[in-house]
Amino acid sequence: MNITIPNLYNLLSERIAALKDDKSAIIGSRKIVEEALSKDEPFYGINTGFGALANKRVDGEQLKQLQRNLILSHSVGVGDLVPKDISRLMLQLKIHALGLGNSGISETTFNRLIYFSEHDLIPAIPEKGSVGASGDLAPLAHMSLPLLGLGDFWDEKGEETRSAQEVLSEHDLDPIDLQAKDGLSLINGTQLMSAYGAYVLEKSMALAKAADLIAAMSLEALQGSIKPFDERIHKIRPHKGQQHVAENVRNLLANSEILESHRNCGKVQDPYCLRCVPQVHGASRDGLRYCTETIETEINSVTDNPLVFENGDIISGGNFHGQPLALALDHAKIALAEFASISERRTYLLLEGHDGLPELLMEETGINSGFMIPQYTSAALVSENKVLCHPSSVDSIPTSLGQEDHVSMGSISALKLLDVYQNVEQVLAIELFTAAQALDFRKPLRPGKGVAIAHEFVRDIIPHADEDHYFKDDINKAVSLLQNRQMVEAVEDELRVLN
Repeated sequence: MNITIPNLYNLLSERIAALKDDKSAIIGSRKIVEEALSKDEPFYGINTGFGALANKRVDGEQLKQLQRNLILSHSVGVGDLVPKDISRLMLQLKIHALGLGNSGISETTFNRLIYFSEHDLIPAIPEKGSVGASGDLAPLAHMSLPLLGLGDFWDEKGEETRSAQEVLSEHDLDPIDLQAKDGLSLINGTQLMSAYGAYVLEKSMALAKAADLIAAMSLEALQGSIKPFDERIHKIRPHKGQQHVAENVRNLLANSEILESHRNCGKVQDPYCLRCVPQVHGASRDGLRYCTETIETEINSVTDNPLVFENGDIISGGNFHGQPLALALDHAKIALAEFASISERRTYLLLEGHDGLPELLMEETGINSGFMIPQYTSAALVSENKVLCHPSSVDSIPTSLGQEDHVSMGSISALKLLDVYQNVEQVLAIELFTAAQALDFRKPLRPGKGVAIAHEFVRDIIPHADEDHYFKDDINKAVSLLQNRQMVEAVEDELRVLN
């Protein structure tokens, strides 16, 4: 069962349910590990030390202590905690990867991970400490601590943490003894990077549609031209994202009275933030498509080390290296940031008083600042994104006494990706209620079908503003419209298609 980003949560739940009933791949790979232990030869991480200590042989009763020490020594994460939703994804993705049958984890340890997932016992994981080398060692070590009765779980609401020892006691569970190879299977892997990437990209699919919708609202409010969205233009530069965005805007503006009112006005060109929406939004969509393909490949891969194969071979390799993810996550940051960059320019344009709109979108300014200051916030967030989008993947600091002499820093890309996404969401929310305010001044003319639906959604929760008020409330409400996706879904239902 391949996990895809559009169906991420449903497919992961189905996958874990299936693994609870069928552990044949787990049992088969574990048998190979146990056979290796009976041989008088070294197998990396199974009866040797790790990293720079790979030449140190470990035997007998020390094998369990070796695995326990591995978790303890790598639990050095710092900083804020990974959000509970992303920690849950990390746990689910780790179960899915182990279940592919190339890791050799013991059935006891695997069953406990499934129990955690089934009962929403989500480990609390510090977000910083991984360099994306042997995957996400420190975060995954913290994810594994509760198996030993150590560390913390999130509470039910994901607001506070509780000691793992206390939670296990409530479930009548004892800490488990990790078996040979268990610790290495748990902490080698790219599940932090993958989880952040999957989490953001799943949301980005809906946000990209919302960006097109919001741009169409601004286009209508500013009496922009529909000509740059002509299908013939995009047919002779056939980037897929560009074509989809142009088609979206054409559909969103169908039956627009505003558009008809100025069709022959003589205006030659609009600014790029209106005219080039297909090219800019489309390029970001194409970038996100590449990132989605990379993340989907990764979450359906085996990324620990060493790897166990059906013929009995145990091979040490480098599937845990985060470079494919680091590059994709850096690219995703840049692609998302451009939605905000062009959105802020449209918001600014709405305030300038063009084509019959009042300056700052209020009739009485002077005593009122109007919609001036929300644009400041957009500008600040767009500027912050410029810093966050610096590619982490161009850096490498050797670790493990030089054994890990090139690292991906993909975990840093992952953390910054979430920050960029949240900034973009805020910037688009500001354009959303600003464009709705501007559209009010075009009445009684009606906008296109899709734009009209979006305008009604905004007006249901944010009234037209005749004077200054608490704009932060408007921002929060507009963000909620983007997060719950109901506005975009309503437009999709009406138009029957929204790429």
